[in-house]
Amino acid sequence: MVNVAIDVMGGDNAPVEPVKGAVIAVTSQDGIKVFLCGKKDVIEAELKKYSYPKDRVEIVDASEVIDTGEPPVMAIRKKKDSSIVRGLNLVKEGICDAFVSAGSSGAVLVGGQVIVGRIKGVERPPLAPIFPTDKGMSLLIDCGANVDARASHLVQFAKMGSIYMEHVLGVANPKVAILNIGAEEEKGNMLVKETFPLLKNSPDINFIGSIEAREIPKGAADVVVCEAFAGNVALKMYEGVGSTMLGALKEIFTQSVLTKLAYLMVKPSLKKTLKRFDATEYGGAPLLGLNGLVVKTHGNATYKEISTSIKQCVTFKEQEINKKINETINILDK
Repeated sequence: MVNVAIDVMGGDNAPVEPVKGAVIAVTSQDGIKVFLCGKKDVIEAELKKYSYPKDRVEIVDASEVIDTGEPPVMAIRKKKDSSIVRGLNLVKEGICDAFVSAGSSGAVLVGGQVIVGRIKGVERPPLAPIFPTDKGMSLLIDCGANVDARASHLVQFAKMGSIYMEHVLGVANPKVAILNIGAEEEKGNMLVKETFPLLKNSPDINFIGSIEAREIPKGAADVVVCEAFAGNVALKMYEGVGSTMLGALKEIFTQSVLTKLAYLMVKPSLKKTLKRFDATEYGGAPLLGLNGLVVKTHGNATYKEISTSIKQCVTFKEQEINKKINETINILDK
């Protein structure tokens, strides 16, 4: 049984979508038990809407909520009975294998490191979202946890990202690239120039060189390595362009009777294509390198993304990702 703690009070759509996502996860897949962290009366009211296996859904009463605008460190210290802190402590205590939250990114990232703790040898845990590409999917690492990273951090990011892609997503010998402003080795800022030769000389990494942002959607690399400032900008730009293009398509297809008829003709193919680029299909972003799994979903995550993230935790445990990261970091880095 894989035990997953859910932050029911976090995110724009709490508590409705987190509870719905949790119920769908346990009813659609055996071997999952969820611990719903949040205000008991609120959770009970939501659960009344569904039929589900009672032995695989447990409520963990948490009287406090950490809001998005709160200073993360202060919030983690002061709100000990918040849904985020209670959920992270369940992972720390070994009661749960993973924690999933759509709540405050800062609180989840800080709490993950302070409460759950890092694997021995891991310098900085990176946030690693999966995103769709022309060739399937790629991993962007880091996208939000470490805005001031060092070269040694990026090398570890590459190693952890490779392990995740190979064992969770089944990509054999994943191609690793470093995000840069050009393909030439001599280009980039000081961090990229310092990191490039380290990645190039790492025998356990399938390093293919630099990658420009425009090559990311084409699937030129399976793992894209960067510090969190550049990674977050790239990710948000990616999501923004996707949303803008979708809006433009909707506008085109609703302009006239002819365009509406055209839409009906291409609707099946269009839906299939758009599904490939739907972020909710890929679950949340794991914070890699911790003693337990912490997954951060989008703040506006719906039940679908929550459910996918919970199932993602099962694969993470089954493939013993933390054990593999531990072995890789503490053997190959010596």
